[in-house]
This record gives sequence, C-alpha cells and structure tokens, in this order.
Amino acid sequence: MNDLGQAAVSADKAPRTERGRRTVRKLLEAAAREFGERGFHEAAITGITGRAGVALGTFYTYFESKEELFRALVRDMSHATRSHVAEAVAGAPDRLAAERRGLAAFIAFTRKHPELYRIVEEAQFVADDVYREHYRSFVEGYRQGLATASARGEIVEGPDELRAWALIGMSVFLGMRYAIWGKDMPPEAVADHAIDLVSEGLRKRP
Repeated sequence: MNDLGQAAVSADKAPRTERGRRTVRKLLEAAAREFGERGFHEAAITGITGRAGVALGTFYTYFESKEELFRALVRDMSHATRSHVAEAVAGAPDRLAAERRGLAAFIAFTRKHPELYRIVEEAQFVADDVYREHYRSFVEGYRQGLATASARGEIVEGPDELRAWALIGMSVFLGMRYAIWGKDMPPEAVADHAIDLVSEGLRKRP
C-alpha cells in the first residue's frame, strides 16, 4: 500500500537494499490477503510466504513471528489509509469541504481494500496497543485540523478531541455499511448526506 513497510520492521531486521524493501512489501501485501481471508488465528506463515512467492526462511529475515508481521501490517494499513485521505483533502477550501472529500475518499479506499476492516477490528484482540494507536493517530490528525479550522473561523469552537472521535466513529460505520456490507450509494453521495448532517444537525428549521 505504501512505503511504511520498512519502518514497520524492527530496527535490527529493517531491509538495507531496494530488493529487501520490495520483499517486505510483498510480505505485507500477502499478509493482508491471508489475514483478511482467514483471520489471524487461522492464517499461516506458510500461507503468507506462498502468496508472496518467497521462501520460508526469507520471512524470518524480516519478522520474528506471525504476530510481529500482523502488527506491522496494521500500522502499514493505518498509514496507507491516512495518507490516502490526506491526499484527497489537500487543497480543500474549508473544513466542511475537507470532511466531505475525506469521507468519500475513505469509503472509496475501503471498497478497494475490504480486508482493512477485518484486520483492524481483529487487532483489538491480537495487538490492542496497535489497535488503539491506529485510531489515536486518526484522532490527532482530526483534532489538529479542527483546531486550525476553528482558529480560522470556519467552524464553531468546541472540544476538538471529542468532535474528532465523533467524526471518526461516523466514518467507520458509514464505511462498514457502504463499502463492506453494500455499495448501493456512491461514496460522494454518502459523504454529502453525512456532512450535511454534521453541518446542519437534526433540528428542524423554519
């Protein structure tokens, strides 16, 4: 998905060559398919190396265990998702426009990578610290964006961290419904309706 793979490997096993970095990338991509289809406990290292087309010994050149690879994969997928959304919102004229673009981009990304949900959700039982890190990294980005928008007068002032968690929660469940469970509405339409709710609320107006 991205170039985080090298950073996700422990310092003493980090690849030193371009060939090594490509191998780590192949292992991460193969792990996404293996864990996404079979889950952590049913997934096998031999299944991952088979999908990646590398020897079993090569796996242990970069990872100590299946769990270490899983942890690296969650961080890799988290980074890829944040990068995709950040690229989509770059240049947005204001915060509400950024929210629309970001939500649409998240749903579109999840449609291409449906394994994201199973792997991230399973992380809470396999590597809870990485699971929390995944969401806290999103929250911090949101919090900074909301604080900046508030300072510019684009949105009302409020508890930025709480609002960040609320917006992320909305995105997670909308992604589940419109990317994983069904694709009966374009991502842009989902984002339009959701952000209209955020900007206008439920209160009936004259």
